Amino acid sequence: MPRVVPSKTVAVIGAGIGGLAAAVELAVHGHTVTVLERADAPGGKMRQVAIGSARLDAGPTVFTMRHIFDAVFASAGTTLDRHVTLHQAETLARHAWNDETRLDLFADIDRSADAIAALSGPAEGRRFLAFCRESRRIYEALDRSFIRAPRPDPVSLVARAGPSGVAAMLQVSPFTTMWRQLGRHFHDARLRQLFGRYATYCGSSPFQAPATLILVAHVEQDGVWFVEGGMHRLAQAMANLAQACGATLRTKADVAEIMTNARGHACGVRLADGETVPADAVIANADAAALASGHFGATIAARAGRPLARAQRSLSAVTWTMLARPTGFPLLRHTVFFSRDYATEFDQILRQNRLPDEPTVYICAQDRGDRDDPVPGGPERLLCLVNAPALGDTHPFPDSEIEPCADRMFRHLARCGLILQTAPEATRVTTPTAFDRLFPATGGALYGRASHGWLASFQRPGSRTSIPGLYLAGGSTHPGPGVPMAAQSGRLAAARVLADFASTRRLLPVAMPGGTSTR
Repeated sequence: MPRVVPSKTVAVIGAGIGGLAAAVELAVHGHTVTVLERADAPGGKMRQVAIGSARLDAGPTVFTMRHIFDAVFASAGTTLDRHVTLHQAETLARHAWNDETRLDLFADIDRSADAIAALSGPAEGRRFLAFCRESRRIYEALDRSFIRAPRPDPVSLVARAGPSGVAAMLQVSPFTTMWRQLGRHFHDARLRQLFGRYATYCGSSPFQAPATLILVAHVEQDGVWFVEGGMHRLAQAMANLAQACGATLRTKADVAEIMTNARGHACGVRLADGETVPADAVIANADAAALASGHFGATIAARAGRPLARAQRSLSAVTWTMLARPTGFPLLRHTVFFSRDYATEFDQILRQNRLPDEPTVYICAQDRGDRDDPVPGGPERLLCLVNAPALGDTHPFPDSEIEPCADRMFRHLARCGLILQTAPEATRVTTPTAFDRLFPATGGALYGRASHGWLASFQRPGSRTSIPGLYLAGGSTHPGPGVPMAAQSGRLAAARVLADFASTRRLLPVAMPGGTSTR
């Protein structure tokens, strides 16, 4: 007969996607879960900003790997489709280099190959199909051995992947860079630039990221969905699900300290107003750097290891959320406007530590889908993003830097044929300094540790820390950044907590000297 685990209490710091996924899993298993969020709404990086009566997504905009969310909702006896309305995209994204050169990628790989052939020639179309096969092999090799598994090391990864998985990874060579590997596939530099951009999904440079990150291409081809009402609707649905399962969500609850008992075990949290919340386990769904920096108390910092060096941080960003009237270019939900010199752009961000002279610009047009249909009525909700160095804890990014950056961005968009008519009162700018305030101890880095070098993925912390009773979740932990990976990190953290709860035994003395029995 399986052992029944008594209900225990768990405090989850942060109502981001990782914390909410963990809360659902633990509440379903009958434990008393309290989620403590210092903002006034759940979501973490999946946040909204208000401009008048409009609500604009100001965080992640691409929804992939829905099977991870299907599993979270299924664990609670429901389905994702009962809580949010999803529309699968036929066109994944539109890409532009100037006012004459554009390329759409489609969920249908053959349509993408035809579009690439029209842009770069039939040979490149065939190379794209070979690239897709390689991307799929890498994803399949790493899905169960890395993404779904507790934090591996290189040896355990090889053991889990098996001979076929190892062979697939060695075909790519994880020791080479993504940019070099893309050069083996594509002769057209524009295509290397397009697919190299997938490294930025992990906050990294394609010139330093490992070649295995080409698996992101397969992730998108496997399905991109639009969440009706915006991505924040997904965060709210997960928060509602956690509460329906019995978890308590407290917003405006700023955790100032993770408490430990005399044995050195995490035993709850103390809020900034002095209130204490006792717990048998604590899950910190915050950037892992916050622990080592002392954000959760000196005791935790002393045992959390060394803080992440500035050079190890992932990219930050400058974002403009705005109500605007776009003209001259047919935006889709996801559109990318590439710079003319990709290598210089990343050199200026990561080596020179400054905003680039000509940035690649990503625009999410929240009111659009994946067709060239104009949006009727007034101004549209747009999120414009350029990559930036994660220096928000040491550099203020004053208006004297942001305004010229905005001017360079708008001039670059104009060269590609897009004119944005907006007004200062209808625009909200978020800099790395603001991101550092929102997500402390990061410098504004939005993805934790940068995925630079083949060992970087193994250097992210796992769910279980060296402090008994303290666990981690979120995009800075294994298996990595991004919406689905954050959800997976929460599921892995919950699994660790449940396993440790189940293995707890109280040892009691018996008549035989030196013997014990379990209750």
